[in-house]
Amino acid sequence: MARVAVVGVGAIGGVLAALLETTGRHEMTLCTRRPLEALKVKTPEGVVHVNARNLTSIAQAEAVDWVLVATKTYDAEGAGAWLGKLAAQGAAVAVVQNGVEHRERFAPYVPAERIAPVVIDCPVERQADGTVVQRGVVRMKVEEGPLGREFTELFRGSGAEIELTEDFKTAAWRKLCFNAPGALNALTMKPAGVLQDEALGRVALDMVRECAAVGRAEGASLGENVGQQVLDGYRAQPRDSVNSMLADRLAGRPMEIGARNGVIVRLGEIHGIPTPLNRMAVALLEQGTKA
Repeated sequence: MARVAVVGVGAIGGVLAALLETTGRHEMTLCTRRPLEALKVKTPEGVVHVNARNLTSIAQAEAVDWVLVATKTYDAEGAGAWLGKLAAQGAAVAVVQNGVEHRERFAPYVPAERIAPVVIDCPVERQADGTVVQRGVVRMKVEEGPLGREFTELFRGSGAEIELTEDFKTAAWRKLCFNAPGALNALTMKPAGVLQDEALGRVALDMVRECAAVGRAEGASLGENVGQQVLDGYRAQPRDSVNSMLADRLAGRPMEIGARNGVIVRLGEIHGIPTPLNRMAVALLEQGTKA
């Protein structure tokens, strides 16, 4: 048994908590801004009711064995504030977030050697009543090493598919390639089906090509056909599937612009790689948040 704290219990945090619940082995703490009356997750296998202690104040926190950070990327400071107490006895910290800067984001709060970066792929949505709806299998990639193996063991028996990889950089950039065209959903305010349109499909391909070029400059191994793979993936989704960026915009919440399209633009500038489509997406989405 491990003492596990989940910081940030939105769609992804809820799914992680449900997976841990199904193992029947762990003592869980859910760290949230507001009180959480209950956490119900609808999975393809059935409904999971998560039994856990809920904390809304850092002052109440106690040291645990593992911390899973599942907040939005822009809330690193808020999540980091919990780590002073939760990781006081050397807990490992799994950063389950978007983007390609998992360690950099939390380096101010915990030593890099205690951070396990994780890429997650899971079709999931959080409904207005707080219920989390998981539409498919949870797949995660975590860096090979002692922490990666411990992280995998936490979920043993849960049904999650976890791959240990020695090339986490490529895994993270491949996920970013998939996330980049998600800005088009947020811009059009339409779900996945909008990318069935041929004109938007071509824009999506070019956005991914920009991302892949920057990723290769950063050391990721990305094939020339990654753009088509991403577009095919979007078009294989249910037409009403809503990604997190669109969900945030529809709900009037902040969006992860900086960690998704923004990082492509920023690192592209460093490498001298033009990223005009991602730059436009960032500018338009940031302008939209000011409206």
